[in-house]
Amino acid sequence: MPCPYGVVDMKHKCPICKAETDSEKNGEFPFCSERCRERDLGNWATEKYVVSDPIFNEDELEELESGGKKTFTLNLDETDESGQ
Repeated sequence: MPCPYGVVDMKHKCPICKAETDSEKNGEFPFCSERCRERDLGNWATEKYVVSDPIFNEDELEELESGGKKTFTLNLDETDESGQ
């Protein structure tokens, strides 16, 4: 049944098993099943997935923006304070 507010049904692949999923048919959307949803939750719980640290210093970004610059270059060869 289409949404009365004009929202389009979403169709994607399950992020765990890559099976086709449909927001209208799958109550576990974007997953294809409860099993895949729980596997994903387990991946977060065991820290298989993590949210990364910012790749730039936010203070440096603010300085660049206040100086009128719209772009900046990241030096990926630099190490941080921990030597990494």
